[in-house]
Amino acid sequence: MNRRDFIKQSVIAGVGCSMPGWAFGKSAGEELSSGTELIWGCLLHLSFNMWEEYISPHRPFRGYRPYLRMDEALWNDAISAMAKAKVNTVVIDLGDAVAYESHPEIAVKGAWTPHRLKSELSKIRTMGIQPIPKLNFSAGHDTWMKEYSRMVSTDTYYRVCADLIREVSALFDTPPLFHLGMDEETAEHQSHYQFVVMRQNDAWWHDFYFLVDEVEKNGSQAWIWSDYMLWRQPETFFRKMPTTVVQSNWYYGEEFNLEFPYVKAYLDLEKHGYTQIPTGSYHADNQLSIKNTVAFAEKFISRNLLKGFLQTCWKPTIEEYRTRILKGIALMGEAIHTLPADS
Repeated sequence: MNRRDFIKQSVIAGVGCSMPGWAFGKSAGEELSSGTELIWGCLLHLSFNMWEEYISPHRPFRGYRPYLRMDEALWNDAISAMAKAKVNTVVIDLGDAVAYESHPEIAVKGAWTPHRLKSELSKIRTMGIQPIPKLNFSAGHDTWMKEYSRMVSTDTYYRVCADLIREVSALFDTPPLFHLGMDEETAEHQSHYQFVVMRQNDAWWHDFYFLVDEVEKNGSQAWIWSDYMLWRQPETFFRKMPTTVVQSNWYYGEEFNLEFPYVKAYLDLEKHGYTQIPTGSYHADNQLSIKNTVAFAEKFISRNLLKGFLQTCWKPTIEEYRTRILKGIALMGEAIHTLPADS
């Protein structure tokens, strides 16, 4: 969809009054990310407070903890493993693991200071890795926002979101990309939560446009998980989603059957001209996930729309999961070598 059509359709849908700035000019990300090198990225969690507000028996590893849940030795080893594997990007899930100057009330005990974060980012860059920030603003994954997670779509919420995006953008020295999350905002995904919040239809789009606008105003390109709207309301997604927003559809299986809805979503994004960073994982017994994702994308996604790949493990960065996290990084390294040298 071109921007003229996007603006026209948005006005018809009644959201023209809240159109973000990127709808009227060249994307900041287009200017910043002019290189042709593929992103080979891994997601690493500084914070893991994105799910239940308590330790739920069904998945106790992901329940809220009021303290920083990150083992520094493993963190350092993971970054070193990425450099060795030729991973060139690390997406850092920040959440409440930083004592933000704008909102220190969000921070957990032991959170990094902004100075500590900037020092770590400098170290990561010297190792040939580009750090990218991630703040998940999905109402299904914003436990890290504390009381503000219960103020969604209010003036206070918008102010806090804008403050955090602005501060994080500065801490990361205007990163080329800024991951906003925005996945799994459904009642089903919050079935074990004590407090459920969900936006849908125009309410979701209004807040999404606001967040993207804040990212663009601070000089970066927005990046999201595609699933919430793409899988549930594809026609609306392709009518309202700007092609300037980088898409990460995710599929964690090993078999890429074109009839599988989550696999077909990659083809639909390609057909409609969206830039993609396909995402695999090693969170279960799925060692071939990222390798097969790369092979699939090489065959079905045009190079001009393929921005790179992302590997995930979906485990906190603690010693209990050392083997899995380092193995996930190694699997990404193996996947890198499956593409021709000129890719």
